[in-house]
Amino acid sequence: MVHIDPKYQVPRDFEGFGEEGFDAKWPNGARIAVSFVLNYEEGGERCILDGDSISEPYLWEKGASGGHRENARYLNAEHDFEYGSRASSWRLMRLFKEFGWNFTTYAVAVALKKNPTFAKALVRDGHEIATHGLRWKDFWDFNLEEDKEYVKQSLLMLKEVTGEMPVGAYFGRGTPQTHHLFPEIWKELGAEFLWSSECYNDDVPYWLDLPWEDHLPENEREGMLLIPYNYDCNDGKFHMSPGFGSSVGESYENYLKNTFDMLYREGGKMMNIPLHTRIIGKPGRCEALRNFMKYVADKPDVWVTTRRDIAKHFRSTFPYKSHGKWVDEARKQGE
Repeated sequence: MVHIDPKYQVPRDFEGFGEEGFDAKWPNGARIAVSFVLNYEEGGERCILDGDSISEPYLWEKGASGGHRENARYLNAEHDFEYGSRASSWRLMRLFKEFGWNFTTYAVAVALKKNPTFAKALVRDGHEIATHGLRWKDFWDFNLEEDKEYVKQSLLMLKEVTGEMPVGAYFGRGTPQTHHLFPEIWKELGAEFLWSSECYNDDVPYWLDLPWEDHLPENEREGMLLIPYNYDCNDGKFHMSPGFGSSVGESYENYLKNTFDMLYREGGKMMNIPLHTRIIGKPGRCEALRNFMKYVADKPDVWVTTRRDIAKHFRSTFPYKSHGKWVDEARKQGE
């Protein structure tokens, strides 16, 4: 049964920044911030060897036609995930080194622990480590204490494996409480929390008022910075329906270019490119990604960066003030 704690429920917002929109004022006059995100899940997915009752049916090469096995191993699925860890991870590292760009890793803690060499290489090359959960599986029915403990364990394991405590999070799964517990959990661990990407409703970061801070004096409220994510540019759509159409990389490449062009023209926005090691790391798709990266590299005034650095910029440029006052002040500065 799903547990819903009223304290952690945040109201929906259908107005956002309205007709005026919002200019994030990226550093050095950049027209757009581009955030590549690598979802690293290989080894954290469902597998009988890890005590699960079924094999992983989601986001692997056979798609919906692959099915799953109950109480049995499914080597086809296992090996597709292993390809992401064994081969694709290093292909993507070489690709980003070619362009001198850094990405944010949404790291499933158990998965990254199973590939410690890759974990250390991520940190060595300056890529950001964010938490993507302890395992890559649902935990929608956890009670509040189980919820908190699950998030804490993911953080502590990632710190153990990488030497870094994550400052941001994207689970994509969880209870109705999980995503709004983050600031509280980081604080309990005495760690710095900068951002969450548990939202899909805008093209710029924004501050979220936390209802349980309403009783505090305004100078003690911290809010939560949200850096929106998306599904439409997600390479997972190669295995979703409706998706990018078979395995053809060109449709994906064109969609990324169209998205970039619109946001670049508008200015002040950010673009997400969500990637999965085992998906985009297949040679044909990876070449399409490289073509898109070359397209971006040829454009002036583009900031390719991590979510950590986006959060630092936004926090320093638009400090939090409750009930939208930070927006009013930012717009006055731009007049």
